[in-house]
Amino acid sequence: MKIKTFEEVPNNPVDMEGAVNVKMRLLLSQDDGADHFVMRMFEIAPGGHTPLHAHDWEHEIYVLEGQGIITLEGQEYSLTPGHVLLVPVGKEHQFKCTDPKLFRFLCIVPATAQG
Repeated sequence: MKIKTFEEVPNNPVDMEGAVNVKMRLLLSQDDGADHFVMRMFEIAPGGHTPLHAHDWEHEIYVLEGQGIITLEGQEYSLTPGHVLLVPVGKEHQFKCTDPKLFRFLCIVPATAQG
């Protein structure tokens, strides 16, 4: 078993090309004994965004705080705390902070996911 608080986990800038004012905490991973999934917390500052990109894996998202949008396959959807969404395999997507405060969400991906 592994128990910790998110504040104990480093909050590292996302260095993916096209990312602006995005940080990520790797909350649970194989290093913690999570063999099948990785739990990440993304924090996007006001005006920030992830790059427009796609992956060879799905990911599940849970919005914790702030307001943002996801652009998925060219369509925009508003996101607020409590929203849960599935980003399917291979679908182009981007997250943007539309809040004057931090936009924070959990993202769960397979442990084999890269990027």
